[in-house]
Amino acid sequence: MNKSELVDTVAKEAGVSKAAAGNVLDAVIGAITKAVSKGDSVALIGFGTFKSAKRAARVGRNPQTGKELKIAATTVPKFSAGAGFKAAVAGKKAAKKK
Repeated sequence: MNKSELVDTVAKEAGVSKAAAGNVLDAVIGAITKAVSKGDSVALIGFGTFKSAKRAARVGRNPQTGKELKIAATTVPKFSAGAGFKAAVAGKKAAKKK
């Protein structure tokens, strides 16, 4: 599914126009991107958590020449799936909390 197909699905499920669904999707993606780029995490209960993670500097290898090269430290986005999302993908019912 690509973005336009997702917008179509959201518009149909929510009963709103495709333009409104597209604007909402863009706003949600923008808000998540802004929060994670600032170092905050965004937790959507049952779906997952978006956060940033630091990747240490390391030594890599050029696959064509075999020569070693230095790879700089960086910060990368990370997504951890929530229990409800994992269960849905696995085709199981989500476990109920006591």
